[in-house]
Amino acid sequence: MRHLELLSPAGSMEALQAALRFGADAVYAGGPQLQLRAGSAGFTMDMLADAAREVHARGRKLYVTVNAFPTNREIDALGDYAQALLALGADAAIVADLGAIAAMRKAAPGLPIHVSTQANCVNYAAARAYCDMGATRVVLGREMTLDDIAELRAKVPVELELEAFVHGAMCMAYSGRCLISAYLTGRSANRGGCAHSCRWNYALMEEKRPGEFLPVEEDARGTTILSSFDLNCLDFLDRIAAAGVTSFKLEGRMKSPYYVATVTNAWTPPATAPTPPGSTSAK
Repeated sequence: MRHLELLSPAGSMEALQAALRFGADAVYAGGPQLQLRAGSAGFTMDMLADAAREVHARGRKLYVTVNAFPTNREIDALGDYAQALLALGADAAIVADLGAIAAMRKAAPGLPIHVSTQANCVNYAAARAYCDMGATRVVLGREMTLDDIAELRAKVPVELELEAFVHGAMCMAYSGRCLISAYLTGRSANRGGCAHSCRWNYALMEEKRPGEFLPVEEDARGTTILSSFDLNCLDFLDRIAAAGVTSFKLEGRMKSPYYVATVTNAWTPPATAPTPPGSTSAK
């Protein structure tokens, strides 16, 4: 039977510890370079080293996000960064850019590469190409159906692992490549500066009726014109696994440790959930 991995977010050391306590098999965190979250959710190199030691002491894994698209100036520094990540004990780097993958593989061939969902991999030919470049895992594009995933799984090498987002915020964009924030505020989500403009309050105005704001129809759960409700695939976990996914990714590096603990616990089999302090286990 294939091992199924629960992968939780860590935007802070407290969130990382919460993920481990409540059953995550692996955590992913951003370092000081090219990570797609605000600086407050990024670890320093010393913090990553501490995180790696804590994760490995529990027999779990640490993946470091390097998934922004680098400029000419930034690509030159990626070789040294890859070597440093390998040295401190990172179990993989999550990378989106083709040049970044090539540069990091050349500088640190011992560092496994996971292809980020930002790379928009939605077909088996692309997955094969990434595998040929040395990637060990592909984080699938969010637009894929279960049938799409199953077909891709059947047509790529068996050693290539598949990962998919199964819980958390979903941007109105192609695999997370959203431009709303950059357009309205100058803060690009693709550079880690998302202002969450999709969640602001908006009104509708018809072109030929300037100044007349139309009501937005909604049901009991509200409206989702620009930003969808959080993804929750828990009810069909078995179907996702059957399609070939082996790593189940929870979104939330900007969320609190409490959120990370709650969602990780919801996805963890009851037998592995921790006993609350002050209580005793049922015998």
